[in-house]
Amino acid sequence: MSDFPWPAGAATGIGSLPGTDVAEAQRIVLGELPDLPHLPELPERGPGAEIIGRTAGFLVELPVQLYAGRWQVAARPGKDARRTADLRERDLDQLTEQADGFTGTLKVQSAGPWTLAASLDLQIGGRMLRDPGAVRDLTDSLAEGLRRHVDDVRKRVPGATVLLQLDEPSLPSVLAGRVPTESGLGAYKPVDTPDAAARLRTVVEASGAPVVVHCCAPAVPLQVVRDSGAAAVAFDLSLLKDLDPVGEAIEAGLGLFVGAAPTLAAAGTRPDSKQIAERVRTLWTRLGFPAARLPRQVVVTPACGLAGSSPAYARKLLKACAEAARRIAEV
Repeated sequence: MSDFPWPAGAATGIGSLPGTDVAEAQRIVLGELPDLPHLPELPERGPGAEIIGRTAGFLVELPVQLYAGRWQVAARPGKDARRTADLRERDLDQLTEQADGFTGTLKVQSAGPWTLAASLDLQIGGRMLRDPGAVRDLTDSLAEGLRRHVDDVRKRVPGATVLLQLDEPSLPSVLAGRVPTESGLGAYKPVDTPDAAARLRTVVEASGAPVVVHCCAPAVPLQVVRDSGAAAVAFDLSLLKDLDPVGEAIEAGLGLFVGAAPTLAAAGTRPDSKQIAERVRTLWTRLGFPAARLPRQVVVTPACGLAGSSPAYARKLLKACAEAARRIAEV
């Protein structure tokens, strides 16, 4: 079995949290998820803090700007790029302070190349996805930017092992040819599975860190994730329909970040660590793998990001995920 870059019985968050207080968000994550904390994202801070603008800020020699409410390639860096860089610097400065002395695994997040290509506009109009050459340039730029980001985080928290998460919610639509054109009357042509894996692999290999690919959409393309060289895949357990590819991925040594905790609270309820642990155990039992492998190969997570949750529920949910992971490890 593979040696996974996280401790047994770990839980983590997907990325986003509610609110705008960076220091408080980092204190919550480091406190509630001590075995595998992540650098929280706070999209409520506005443009440059949400997934596409934040990731576009990592791009090297490929400036972007906001135009009519969308991010597009720009001729030169401007105020939008400066704002994004400033937000990232604040996050890292706060991380340097909050994670001082931390020596475990620390996760950071970015959109992957396909979700970025399906979301960023070319200067001449249309998504970058329409132009294979533009996608190649975008991927190379993102790969170099994330390599620099990982190095920066290592310098800020020198005792940490950095784990990079690539968020690819648009990947199934990219593969199926379901990304709509700007008119909404058509869709961009589908991307072949080998091409999709090759672009992901470019980022995975350049990053200098183990990578988990996150996709909280139905029909997670596990073969693409495996072919990319990623160490793990993260998914929403409630959307999982076909178990066979998951079993094959486990057998091949892929780690699983199982989104077993609902991100929104039903009225009058609170997260239940026992129920979360049972969902994960049930999945593992149905797949037929030895129980001893479960705490090493599986990380417990919320189903997706928590930006839409209340601050109180988000904190309770992270705590419940950590407790569920401990329950799993004790068996």
